[in-house]
Amino acid sequence: MSRPAQRRRTLSLRLLVVVGAVGGALALLGVSGLADTLVYYRTPTELLAEPPPEDERLRLGGLVQVGSVERVGSEARFAVTDGVATLPVVYSGALPAVFAEGQGAVVEGRLGADGVFVGDLVLVKHSNEYRPVGEAG
Repeated sequence: MSRPAQRRRTLSLRLLVVVGAVGGALALLGVSGLADTLVYYRTPTELLAEPPPEDERLRLGGLVQVGSVERVGSEARFAVTDGVATLPVVYSGALPAVFAEGQGAVVEGRLGADGVFVGDLVLVKHSNEYRPVGEAG
């Protein structure tokens, strides 16, 4: 093989290694950035099957059980169900405006020793559909 051909081959190999390294670094950054935006939660069935340590902060997800919402001052009590198991929740603070019974919700907090989930953040699943006030659904 001639020297110019060998140089081109070495240069091509180096370029391929650099492009591969940069591509890998960009992929790693993308995946780690995406991981921070995902909302992972555990269902009532999963929490009851494997209760976490009391000091572990986690997210409980499911449907707000119909007929379970009680509000007393700034405290709300309701139950979250996955259709198999149900966990009672106590939350202090203002609930999101779109919070409703029968709707999906994710509650962030801790599971107490008494089996009551004490939440400090409520995220509510809602429709992407906009309807003006007064328009029937």
